[in-house]
Amino acid sequence: MKLSKKNLDQRLDHLYDVIIVGGGMGGLSAAIYLQRYCLSCLIIEKGKGRSFWMQELRNYLGLPPETPGRDVIQHGQEHALMLGADHLRGFVEEVRDEGETFTVKVRVGKEDSIYPVFRSKYVIAASGIMDHLPKLEKMQNVFDFAGYNLHVCLICDGYEMADKQCGLFVGTEGAINTAFVLNWFTPYITVFTNGLFEVGDEMRHKLKEHGFPLVETPITQLLGHDHEMTGVELEDGKIIPLETGLVAMGSHYYNEYLKGLDLEWKGSNLVTDSMCRTSHPRLFAIGDLKEGINQVSIAVADGTLAATAIWRDIRRAAPPRRWEEHLVGENPMVETT
Repeated sequence: MKLSKKNLDQRLDHLYDVIIVGGGMGGLSAAIYLQRYCLSCLIIEKGKGRSFWMQELRNYLGLPPETPGRDVIQHGQEHALMLGADHLRGFVEEVRDEGETFTVKVRVGKEDSIYPVFRSKYVIAASGIMDHLPKLEKMQNVFDFAGYNLHVCLICDGYEMADKQCGLFVGTEGAINTAFVLNWFTPYITVFTNGLFEVGDEMRHKLKEHGFPLVETPITQLLGHDHEMTGVELEDGKIIPLETGLVAMGSHYYNEYLKGLDLEWKGSNLVTDSMCRTSHPRLFAIGDLKEGINQVSIAVADGTLAATAIWRDIRRAAPPRRWEEHLVGENPMVETT
C-alpha cells in the first residue's frame, strides 16, 4: 500500500517483519523477495537517489542500454506494491534498538512535517550514497550533463569514456590518482581542481610524466548542448574542449540514522558478512552502504541475500506448519502402519 500523511496511521500499530530504509535498486530487490517469502515489509524512500540519476543503464544484463534508472525504480515499486509491500516517501531520522524490535522515526513532508514511528523485527539499510558534483554558481549547468556524458563511476562507465578527451574533476589531491586508473580506458585526460586545493610537487611531476594537463583555474561553466558536455569555460575565459568527463569528488553516505547503534564500521561503510548482515544480528546493510563496489548489479544481489537471510531466521524460529486434518490419531481416515 502507498502510504502518505493521510493514511499512514493505519500502519502505526503494525509490527513489520522488515523495514527497508531506501527504495533504490537494492531496497526494492529486498522488498520483492521479502514479500515473496510471505513476510511483511515497509519501504521508506527519501526520493531521487543515485540510481534515479542514471540516464542510461548500459551495464545491466537483460535491459536495453538506453533504459534510465528511474524506469527500473518505477517498475520495482509497482512490483513490490503488487506483492503487498508498503511504501512511504519520507526521510528516516533515527533507528533505535528496543530489544526484540526496532523503532524507526521518519520525517514525512518537507513542510508541516510529521514524525511517525514504525516498528519492525529487522531493518535493512539501503539508503545509499550521493556523489558530490563540481560546485558552480549555476548548479543546473552541472545537472544538465550529470548522468549523461559527465560520469561519477569509473567502474560503471569507464567504457563510455574509452579513447575520448576526458575531464577529470577532483576535490582533493588524493582523488587525482583516479587518473592513473582512468588511463586504462583513455590517455586523453585533463585534470581540473577548480581552484579548491594546492597540488604538491610530487603529484605535478607524476601528471607531467603521464602527459596529463593540470588545470587549477576555477571553472565558470560547463559547455555543451542536449545534455552532451563538449568542454569547460574557465574563469580567465579560456575554453578547453572535452568529449566526456568523470567526477571524483567523493560522496555523501546516508547513514546518520544508524549512528546511535553499536555497529562495526570501516570508514563510512558498514562491515557485513556474506549475507549482508552487520555486526547487529537483525540489521542488514546492502548496496553502497556496505563494503564493496558501488554497482546496481551488486545492490540488487545484496537485496536478495539480505531478504533470504532474514527469511531463514524467521522460518527457523517459527513453529512448523502442519496439515492438521492429516495428523495421525486425529483423522480416522488416515491409515497407520
